Amino acid sequence: MENRDTPLYQMVLSNREKVKINGVTAVESFDEKEVIASSKMGPLVVQGEGLHITQLNLEEELLSIEGLVNSLEFVEDKQAKLKATGKGILARLFR
Repeated sequence: MENRDTPLYQMVLSNREKVKINGVTAVESFDEKEVIASSKMGPLVVQGEGLHITQLNLEEELLSIEGLVNSLEFVEDKQAKLKATGKGILARLFR
């Protein structure tokens, strides 16, 4: 049963071309292939092709992205993700 005091965070994906996300507190980085944002539900990575931010309103915690969306992923820890994929600088130096 849902608690009425708990805010509802939504992510709406339309035809893999548009995504609207609320609860976004910051955008850490973005380019045509990846958008990394901080949200109230944790760090979020959106990957795809031709991505561009069409709306960012941090007061309303709203982010809208257009382009071909290939994946939406919540990550627990960016450093842990880098270590797991072997992209960390120490992993490359000590191979």
